[in-house]
Parts: sequence; C-alpha cells; structure tokens
Amino acid sequence: MEDTATTAHSTAANPTLLDAVSRTKPQQLMVMLLGLSLVVAMLVATWMWSQSIEYKVLYSNLSDRDGGAIIESLQQQNIPYKFAEGGGALLVPGDKVHEIRLRLASQGLPKGGTAGFELMENQKFGTSQFLEQVNYQRSLEGELSRSIQTLGSVLSARVHLAIPKPTVFVKEQQKPSASVVLTLYPGRTLEPGQVVAIAHLISSSIPNLPPANVTVVDQQGTLLSSVRDPSETLDETQLKYVRQIEQDHIKRIEDILVPLIALPNMRVQVSADVDFTRAEQTAESYKPNQQANQSTIRSTQTTESKNGAATNPAGVPGALSNQPPVPATAPIVIPATAVASNSTENTSSLKEATTNFEVDRTISHTKLPVGNIKRLSVAVLINNRTITDSKGKAISKPYTPAELVQLNNLIKNAMGFNQQRGDSLNLLNSAFNEIPEVVVPELPLWKQPEMIAMAKDILKYVLIGAAGLYFYIGLVRPPIRRYLARQREIDEAAAERVAESQKKKTREFEAKTSEVSYESSVAEAKKIALASPKIVASVIQEWVAK
Repeated sequence: MEDTATTAHSTAANPTLLDAVSRTKPQQLMVMLLGLSLVVAMLVATWMWSQSIEYKVLYSNLSDRDGGAIIESLQQQNIPYKFAEGGGALLVPGDKVHEIRLRLASQGLPKGGTAGFELMENQKFGTSQFLEQVNYQRSLEGELSRSIQTLGSVLSARVHLAIPKPTVFVKEQQKPSASVVLTLYPGRTLEPGQVVAIAHLISSSIPNLPPANVTVVDQQGTLLSSVRDPSETLDETQLKYVRQIEQDHIKRIEDILVPLIALPNMRVQVSADVDFTRAEQTAESYKPNQQANQSTIRSTQTTESKNGAATNPAGVPGALSNQPPVPATAPIVIPATAVASNSTENTSSLKEATTNFEVDRTISHTKLPVGNIKRLSVAVLINNRTITDSKGKAISKPYTPAELVQLNNLIKNAMGFNQQRGDSLNLLNSAFNEIPEVVVPELPLWKQPEMIAMAKDILKYVLIGAAGLYFYIGLVRPPIRRYLARQREIDEAAAERVAESQKKKTREFEAKTSEVSYESSVAEAKKIALASPKIVASVIQEWVAK
C-alpha cells in the first residue's frame, strides 16, 4: 500500500505531456493545436521563401503565334513559367534558361514575327500586279530580316527596301537602296566587318543594289555604316598579315640583341606599310630594224616587163600581172632597175622586186604580287648598362657612340634595311624609369567571393532556425508551460488529498492490526504454558528475578 501511494504521489508531482494532454479540455487543446499550426505554417513559408525560384527572361517581344507555340511546348515539358508585368516578356527559372532555349531551338521556335516568302503561298486569284509586287517586296524584307537575326549580337532586325520602278530610259534609271534597323542585345556591339557583311548581304540579294546604298542603324539611332567604300579599308585578314609582318621583324631584332642586351632592357617597335594593291601590266615593245643580211625575210615579190618590136610575148604570166601591186608592209628595198636597150632589137625591159622582213616585237604580261612591303619604320630604345664600381655600388652607364653604331648596323641587317624603299631606323640609348612592381595583396579568407556566398547561405539558414526558435519560445512554449503549471498544481493538490486519505486508512489498519496481534499472542502463550509448564515456570522465574 505504501508503494502504491508513493507511485501515485510521484505521478501527480511530475505529470507527463501525455497525461497533461489527456486531462486538457477540448477548448484548450484546440488553442494549442492552432498555435502549433501557426508556427509550422510560418516555418514552412520561411523555408519556401528561402527556396524560391528566380525567374529570368526567356524571350521578349514575341509574336502571338510564337508565344502560343512556346507556351504549349513548356506545358508539355512541365516547365514553370510566368509573364512579366505588361506581358512583354516570358520568364522561366533562371538556372534553366539556356537549356530551354536549346530545346525550343531544336523544335524551330521561335520562328520569328516577320513574314517571308510564305506570303507568296496564299496568293488569291485575280490579285493585281501592284499587290503582287508589294507582297514580293515584303517577302524579301522578311527573309533578309531573318538572315540578319541569325547573327549572335542581333536580337531583332527590320529591313526596308526602296526599289524604283524599271524604265527603258537610261537617264531616268535609279539604283535601289535599303535601310536596316538593328536591335542589339544589351552590352553587345557589331564589329565594322560585321556591318560591312550585312551591307554586302543585302546588296547581293537585290539586283543592281550597291553596298554604298545600304544604311545600317542600331536601336539607339547610331549610324553603323559609313559612306566610305568598303573596298578602301583593310579587312581582318589584311590587318592580321600586317601585324604578323611587324611581329616577325620585332622578333628578329630582339633575337639579335638578346645576347648583348637583356630583354627587359630594350623596347622594339616596328611599323610596316604594306601595299595590297592588285595590279597587272601588259607591255609591247618594238626593236629597231636590223641590217638586211641579218634580218629574217617574211615574203618576196618580183615584177618584170618588156616593151619593143620583139615578136615573142613578154611579161609575167598569170593573174598577178593584171592586178595592182600589194602595198608594202615593211621597209621596201628596191634594187636598181636596169633598163636595157638594144639598138639592134629596139626593145626595153622593167623589173621590180619587193621583199618583206619580220619586225622585232616583245609583249610582256606582268602580275604584281599583293602584300609587298612599301616601307618599314623601326624604333629601338635601349636602357643604360648597369655596372659595379670599385666600391661594389651599381651605377648606370650609357653605351659609347661606337657601340651604338655597331648595334645600329646589327639592327639594320636583322630587319633587312632598304634605303631605296625608304626604310627608317631610330636607335636611342637612355636610362629607363624604373616603375616599382605593384604587388596585389591576396584577398583574406573572409573577403573571397566563395566564402562570402557560403556565409550568406549559412546566415540564411541560421535566420530560419532562429525565427522558428523564437516562434516556439515566444508564442508556443509560454502558454503550454502555464497550462502545465496549473495542471501540476491541481494534480499536486489532488495527490495531497489522496495521500492524506491514504494515511488515515493506514493508521486505522495499523490500529486494527495491533489489536489482533495482542490477542493472538496471549492465546499462543497459553498454548505454550499448557504444553511446557517447566519452560513457562523458568521464564516467569527469570522475569521475577529481574
């Protein structure tokens, strides 16, 4: 009974949470559950805020057709999306922007808001020639815009063509022209070569359109195309060739001077003037006539005639005698004509000879090479020598004039100096201004970007934990503790009442137990006295003696 009372008292003194909940009234239990639900909801909201998705722009300024196709594709792939304010841009999770663009590109999206030659597919019967020409021009503009939009720096493009009407009058013919408006990605620009490429692209697509008639403007209104002829400027390949020539000459000069002068103690610069003119020459020269016995005979013609009383026929037989002589094409050498008269026969004769000689002529066709060096300009700066004096102190000493002459000759030989070409060389010896090397201190650990990012993440989770702990300690724990304290007081009072009642019962039980024990003891003594009187007598005798 004592153990039972003790257990009941300890349970009443230290009630468990389960006992407290079992003794809680329904209204109080509802309030506790509501507070606990509020704390859990706030913790979940804080965690979701920390794990919120950052949305970035996938595409902007989409046409309705492309926008609907892209949204349908995103829904099929279970990719979340939303629209920016005003619906001007489509947003997706920032960490998946590039992956989504690649997926959409594999599906051919977006197709672009400009119309191309598909306008010509739905021509109605009976369309006027003017409308056909307008649709054809719109198709050309759309196709050119699509082609320009494939450039990496171009976000969108619009092309406007001004094509004059054809005419049969040459004086009234006009060249077509074009204008291009580009919208570039933020922070990107076009190289001059890319602008020239756009102009040539449009020029090659429109008949009789020169590249100079193409105007390229960006979204800021900046004129990107120049009025200069693109052929007058050097392209990237030619500029690279000039830089390669300059670098080769710099390396030659440095290689010849390094054994004598350390590389940090000299500076070499070369400027090359290169001729990229494409030229061809054709020359035809004639040599003076040579002597007759040394020349080559081209053709010979002889004519002979006789007059007199001779009965025999005379003259040159054939048709040639009935034709005038052929005009001379070369210096004519006419030999002396001998007219013989025979007084006895009374006759006369005439003989003519024409000889044509070959004329010396030379025809030469020369194609001049491209990229010839017209002139080289070389500048070499040499630092003073550093020597040690008798006291062991380092001093700066310039080169002697004789040494500079020797260095000058070495540089000329290394660069291939050509005075007739107009090459120039300037060699200067001077003390360098020593600039102290700036040592950039290493960032401390707490300033490194990786550590800062890690600290931000840790701080975020610490704040979440602190917020949850504050909600528990400040909102949930006090009412629970007050409630448990009141329950403990009630249980302690009830336990005291139970203990007091238990004590009363224990005292009554002990009293009854003591009475029952005395009577049983007397009866037992009587039985012993009857059974062993000697023993009882000795015990009584001992009691009396005491």
